[in-house]
Amino acid sequence: LCLQVPELEKATVRIRQPERVREIIRSLREQGVAKLQVISDFDMTLSRFGCNGRRCPTSHNILDTSRVISEDGKKKLKDLLHYYYPIEIDPNRTLEEKRPLMVEWWTKAHELLVQQKIHKDDIAQIVRESEAMLRYGHRMWDGFKEFFDQLHKNNVPLFIFSAGVGDILEEIIRQANVFYSNVNVVSNYMDFNDDGVLTHFKGPLIHTYNKNNSVLQGTGYFQQLSTRTSIILLGDSMGDLTMADGVPSVENILKIGFLNDKVEERRGKYLDSYDIVLESDETLDVVNGILRYILAE
Repeated sequence: LCLQVPELEKATVRIRQPERVREIIRSLREQGVAKLQVISDFDMTLSRFGCNGRRCPTSHNILDTSRVISEDGKKKLKDLLHYYYPIEIDPNRTLEEKRPLMVEWWTKAHELLVQQKIHKDDIAQIVRESEAMLRYGHRMWDGFKEFFDQLHKNNVPLFIFSAGVGDILEEIIRQANVFYSNVNVVSNYMDFNDDGVLTHFKGPLIHTYNKNNSVLQGTGYFQQLSTRTSIILLGDSMGDLTMADGVPSVENILKIGFLNDKVEERRGKYLDSYDIVLESDETLDVVNGILRYILAE
């Protein structure tokens, strides 16, 4: 398979069951483009985890650290992060333990943001001034561009399922000039009053560990795509593994996981759960290589 997808030779790639992965990729190609859909997380999956030795901001971070948040607000949001993030990635806690704590974190963070009276018109500028970066390719800019372009050109639906802030992440994709008609986003969206001021977040609340049917009720997205039974799933956390749960019938699914942080201690869990694990890899090279092979005439 490395002949067809040379990117799988990269040093960042780990695969526990190479034979199985070979079979899935072959099946995805045989089933053809008409049956394919891509389901992806956004923050630290399509966007970069690190850049220039620093952490890249998530869609929440972009807002939390922007000029529209007061110093006091910034401090409180940071305190929440320092308290809850270690819980989110703790390999020794169960999902049952984590879920209520994630709801608590997101709810408190959203309440703090609402208190800041954020203005809708500021969002584009906030994103422009941020250090948000989408994952790249071997030439700095071309990774995400090739990814979005390939899917759009072949009419492959891209479903972005994000626990981040929908308004911010849409703006990131828009400013990167890749917000195409085949892209559909389910995320936490802000609600603004007639003066364009943030009053609350629309429900249902999406956090790291409820990315499944429970928050998709009423969207009917996957129902409309019932013939799209081949899936490539992209994520960076254990919570992302359930993102395809709403798909009516899955024939083939390839799960690709970005292991960005605490690589040594989380490697085993990721290799158990994802078909392909990409360790500290800031690019979309492997994903694009697989797509090129599947979509080739």
